[in-house]
Amino acid sequence: MTGKNISIGVIDGQGGGIGSEIIKRLREEVSLELDIVALGTNAMATAAMMKAQANRGASGENAIIYSVNSLHIIVGSWAIITANSMMGEISPRIAAAISSSKAQKLLLPLKMEGCQLVGYVSQPFPHLIGELIAKIKKILESA
Repeated sequence: MTGKNISIGVIDGQGGGIGSEIIKRLREEVSLELDIVALGTNAMATAAMMKAQANRGASGENAIIYSVNSLHIIVGSWAIITANSMMGEISPRIAAAISSSKAQKLLLPLKMEGCQLVGYVSQPFPHLIGELIAKIKKILESA
């Protein structure tokens, strides 16, 4: 598979800032040919990710649930697999759909109220994005 054949879903909510930064870095460092799908829990998040050059986007619970099964890679904070996270924007149905998807999931360990990842050493956000990009490059090379 080349970058053209791999669909990467970037899932974000609230303002879409995390997803926008991920998409921007993917475009800069991986490939302009990637099929990047912006999946926002709301229209504002999707719009921000589309501005960052996603190929296409959709908003809301049903759109996310429908789309995750056609993706090769799903990217977002670890909150996207936690029901009722992001101030309730990640519904139990969204969390279950993402968790059950056959897509490779690359999740960023960002701080989430009421949850801690034991053994995780906190890193600045730009370093986490760098690691994420490196993992995506390895997946693309082996595809």
